[in-house]
Amino acid sequence: MTNRRQILSGLAAALVTIGSVERTMSQPFVDAAAFGVEPTTGADQSRALQMAVDAAAEQGQPLYLMGGRYRVANIAIGRPVTIRSTAHATLELGDGDAVLAIGDCQDVVLEGLTLDGLGRPGRDTSLLSVTHAKGVMLRDCRLLRAGGNGISAHRMQGKIENCQLSDIADTAIFSTDSDGLDIAGNTIARCGNGGIRVWRGESGPDGSHIWGNRIVDIDWVDGGNGQNGNGINVFRADNVRVSDNHLSKCAFSAIRLNTTNNTRVTGNYCHDSGEVSIFSEFGFSGSIISHNVVEGGAAGISMTNFDHDGRLSVCQGNIVRNLAERSRTNPDTVPYGIAAEADAAVTGNIVEAVPGRGIVVGWGPYLRDVLVNDNLVRECTIGIAVSVAPGAGHARISGNIVSGNLEHAIVGAAWENVLSTDLAAEQSRFPNIKVEGNSII
Repeated sequence: MTNRRQILSGLAAALVTIGSVERTMSQPFVDAAAFGVEPTTGADQSRALQMAVDAAAEQGQPLYLMGGRYRVANIAIGRPVTIRSTAHATLELGDGDAVLAIGDCQDVVLEGLTLDGLGRPGRDTSLLSVTHAKGVMLRDCRLLRAGGNGISAHRMQGKIENCQLSDIADTAIFSTDSDGLDIAGNTIARCGNGGIRVWRGESGPDGSHIWGNRIVDIDWVDGGNGQNGNGINVFRADNVRVSDNHLSKCAFSAIRLNTTNNTRVTGNYCHDSGEVSIFSEFGFSGSIISHNVVEGGAAGISMTNFDHDGRLSVCQGNIVRNLAERSRTNPDTVPYGIAAEADAAVTGNIVEAVPGRGIVVGWGPYLRDVLVNDNLVRECTIGIAVSVAPGAGHARISGNIVSGNLEHAIVGAAWENVLSTDLAAEQSRFPNIKVEGNSII
């Protein structure tokens, strides 16, 4: 622990050494070197860096770190402060469970730093831990080789932008119970279980915005049937927007929503997902999935689980094409383009080259009030399959173009079994389904 006398003494020393770097900074700052923070020594620098951080917070000036490598752990940040490096100073994880820990404060800025976990095992560790903090800004930083998470954020409000996170054993950015967190323009690669997770302990408003990120190579080291292996995973967090991200090679979903309300998924590119590329599942309500491109992968877009109260969705203006014949991670997944079950509108989409069903409407008795109109479905095994199982509700299939399908265009099905190969011609058998104005080519 540091006291006020130590801080003031360090500030006096900083005035002597500040000239060596003052030309690189446009405002007054505190030089960490004045507190004995020295790169490449190999010794633990935690005590000296803690003094420098406390001094910068006391003085209300940014803390500057010269380039080099510093071994530190559990540096506590509990007051407004800016820590900056113009040469990507590297803070290596020493003997502790975090490099930096921000807690119970606001207005903290971290800029141009590299946090390196050195690949040391430890699932309970994080390179950066944030708890109960507002106005936190993390920009242009690198977080590498974490044994646990890259960033663990609990009840955080702020922004994580233009950072690089790679070789993370668990999750690159794991947010819980946050309030308006922006995650923008980051590059995330090679994570053991997740790219970005936005979770809540109980369902409630979250308001996070995840946009413009590039996420690739997300594994599912801890297994399961969807809780791991996702590029972006939103769980119990309401009013979240996921937009304009580029996601590739995720073991399960590129984007997976579980028990969410009023979530918007727009303008994303999803490539080669191991299971369902964009999945809104279980007790969701109010999902808007629009203008995304799904290329490859085992299945396209799903808005299902009416058996668990999953309902109310719009699927509009998406392109789904060139799906794989099977899932490389979940043998229960069969290829389909778009699936919807309850209180849903599927409109204006293009589904092409699916070795299965292009659009799936309902599943067994789980069908209620689904509108499928003005879609183009091409070169699928079956164009559109609508549930006519006992107990299935109402659907209307209208104005679609169904072209070049290998077996049938519009069928009635009970689970996997096809009961009608021409649903339009056999509507009298299934009065709950309205089929009209479709073009079969």
